Amino acid sequence: MIASAKTDVGKVRLENQDSFRTGEFPGGVFAVVCDGMGGAAGGSVASSVAAAVFAEEVESYCEKGLPDGEAGDVMISAAAKANDVVYAKSQEDPALSGMGTTIVAAMIVGDKLYTAHAGDSRAYLCTPEDMKLLTKDHSVVQSLLDSGYITPEQAEHHVYKNLITRALGTEPEVPADFNIYSIGDDAYVLLCTDGLTNYLKTEEIANIIRNNGVKGTAEALVQAANDNGGGDNITAVVFGKQ
Repeated sequence: MIASAKTDVGKVRLENQDSFRTGEFPGGVFAVVCDGMGGAAGGSVASSVAAAVFAEEVESYCEKGLPDGEAGDVMISAAAKANDVVYAKSQEDPALSGMGTTIVAAMIVGDKLYTAHAGDSRAYLCTPEDMKLLTKDHSVVQSLLDSGYITPEQAEHHVYKNLITRALGTEPEVPADFNIYSIGDDAYVLLCTDGLTNYLKTEEIANIIRNNGVKGTAEALVQAANDNGGGDNITAVVFGKQ
């Protein structure tokens, strides 16, 4: 597996509060993407700390390879550790009070893809035939959709579109959802923040990935989101075999 990754402040924001990390371990690869929130420097601190702690935990645990059946434990434990550190910093420094961050992470070992997430940063699986959203947003709008109060079309421009219901660092314990998928040799995995998905439709993202492969894809996605307004920080990480 090879990776392409890019983060950008966008055209409106003054500070980039997104962070990401990618890495390898014997037999596999991983990536984590975080989108911070909080006044002053809180958002950028939360996202950078969470991404760094998550990556360090995975690298430490998987130094000699990922033990069979333990991907879930590794990812959930790494996300919990990231939450602990971000929450502790928010309690220690009044300037960072209330900060938090989304997280979406992936590990790929052989033909298995493992994901963990909290918040509205997303993971997608792109194949020649389909573009599948693998994560469900922890957000007010997603709750309204699930309850049938609004339609998908209404959700795209809803007034509460940016309100999330789960974020690392906001509580002493914040759970991350975990899932397992099978992937083929022709599949691409995308991790991204809402600065990408709010400015590009799913079909546009899929076409960019299919037309570029891995190399340069993250940069092409970020450029396209900027071309469509760039109203938020934008981060994309793409994994694939070509």
